[in-house]
Amino acid sequence: MTGRLRAPTGRYGGKTAEERQAERRRRFLDAALQLFGDAPGYRATTVAALSEAAGLSTRQFYEEFRTLEDVLAELHLEVNDWATGAVLAAVADADRLPLAERAAAIFRAYAANVTSDPRRVRITFVEIIGVSARLEEQRLARRALWVDLVCAEANRAVLRGEAALRDYRLAATGFIGSVNGLLHDWSAGWVDATLDEVVEELVRQLLGILQPPGWESARG
Repeated sequence: MTGRLRAPTGRYGGKTAEERQAERRRRFLDAALQLFGDAPGYRATTVAALSEAAGLSTRQFYEEFRTLEDVLAELHLEVNDWATGAVLAAVADADRLPLAERAAAIFRAYAANVTSDPRRVRITFVEIIGVSARLEEQRLARRALWVDLVCAEANRAVLRGEAALRDYRLAATGFIGSVNGLLHDWSAGWVDATLDEVVEELVRQLLGILQPPGWESARG
């Protein structure tokens, strides 16, 4: 029957309401990566400036987020997830390699991902610091996951006879601090080295933890 009203499909411009919402949220996050991770930085960015950079309105911002801190929190998790994905892929690919080569492949994947964009470095190591108790808890929780990953790989090395038997949690916590500090300083231009040299140094440090002097005789 011509002229009959059809039930609304929820589509506009060929996209569902959910797709349009996801697209808006992505635009805010992409704009935040630029403004928080470059200039002017998180603390100097306003809702109006972020909305303008995203090509959206402040009304649309408040439909997606409560505060700018919510945006930073989500962006921080996202940047960490990108790095985690790269590392887990490297862990799987390097499974059959000897310990030193395996560690090098894993750290190369992490370093390459994090430093591929200076904005990611700033979000991960600079902008997240000192914002609020909530974000400090989130930062420490994500760091704890990296500690867990290092411990898991260390324990796998122990089972393969490649590392000393010990509790690695304290050492892994200290080591993650070294990784973050060195990569931040390298990215900021404070370390005169290539990224490969940075990775090699991290591998040497990790091997020193996993294979301390006398570990072979103690194993045997």
